[in-house]
This record gives sequence, C-alpha cells and structure tokens, in this order.
Amino acid sequence: MVDLTERWRAAARDAGATDLAAVAAAGDDLLARWGEPHRHYHTLTHLSAVLDVVDAYAPLARRPDLVRLAAWCHDAVYDPRAAGDANERDSAALAGTLLTRCGLPAAAVAEVRRLVLLTAGHAPDPADTDGALLCDADLAVLAGAPEAYDRYAAAVRAEYAHVPDPAFRAGRADVLRSLLALPALFHLPGPSTAWEAAARGNLVRELATLT
Repeated sequence: MVDLTERWRAAARDAGATDLAAVAAAGDDLLARWGEPHRHYHTLTHLSAVLDVVDAYAPLARRPDLVRLAAWCHDAVYDPRAAGDANERDSAALAGTLLTRCGLPAAAVAEVRRLVLLTAGHAPDPADTDGALLCDADLAVLAGAPEAYDRYAAAVRAEYAHVPDPAFRAGRADVLRSLLALPALFHLPGPSTAWEAAARGNLVRELATLT
C-alpha cells in the first residue's frame, strides 16, 4: 500500500499537481475505491498490474505521467450492475473532480478524462500512443498463461454473482466476441508482438466454454 501511495503522489507531482494535501486525499479516496469488497478482479492487484505495464513501456508515451493518472482513475468507479459505459463515464468524471482539486492544469485534466473514456472500447487512434499504452496495459491480463487467465475469468464471474448463469454466459460471450472483433487487441509494437496471439487464444478458449 505504501508503494502504491507513493506511485500516485509521484504521478500527480509529475503531472503538475500543486495542492499536495488534495493529492494525498485523492490518493486515499482512490485506494478505498479500488479496495471495495464487491470487487474481485477490478482490485488493487489489477491497478498494480496496469501501472507496471505503463512503467515498462513509458518511454513510448508522450505524457506517461498522465497515462499513470488515467490508470489510477480508469476503474475508480466500478459497479457491476451499471449499464453500458456508465462506469467509464463516471470514472472519467471522478478523475476530473479529483485532479482539478489537486491543482493540475485544465489541459492535463481533460487528457486524463479522455484516456479513461478510451477504456470503454479499447480502440485508440493509431497515432495515439498514450491511449494505446493505457488500453494495452488494461487488457494485458488477456495474454496471461492459461491458469492465470482462468483465475481472471473466475474473478470476473464473482463480480457478477448477482447475474443468473444463463444470462451471464450470454453477456460474457458478447463481450468476448466484441474483443475478438477488434482489429487488434494491442497497439504498441512490444505488446502486440508478445501478447496478441496468446490473448486471442485465451478468448477463444473461454468463449468455447460459454457457448
């Protein structure tokens, strides 16, 4: 937890935050949200994993500090009962509120909000390296070893425990088909080469178990 707190504060400082008390309060708020008991996959573990990928490929980004802040905010609001892209929109709105309080420049706040909204569809513009980095980091779990992927899928099912099995199978299958329909799951050269085939294999395998 101490490591995550310092990572948040460093990213906020690098992005131009001027109110350090607000930065500390925002970090506490975000950590509490990521630690909510209804989360099973969208947890602090996922946040750490996303940040690790962002750090690994940071030299490719235009503003890696803003990508890090977007990683912190991208699932800050997570309600499995929400419809459509409501979680992403609410997370982007929360990012705007928290980062404005922290004193970030308006342009930086707007960029973080834009990046957060990209995680609804994971289809950044080819020239958008910052958007590509966040989206690639968010989907990196799809390329895990089969046993790790299966743990991820089980955690997602746990978050939707309120949904009857037939409805969950149908909805989850639709999500997997939409991911498989993307021209590319990963956009930066490194992740694309290393992860694309494994991720598609995992998605196809899970889809077969649902249908």
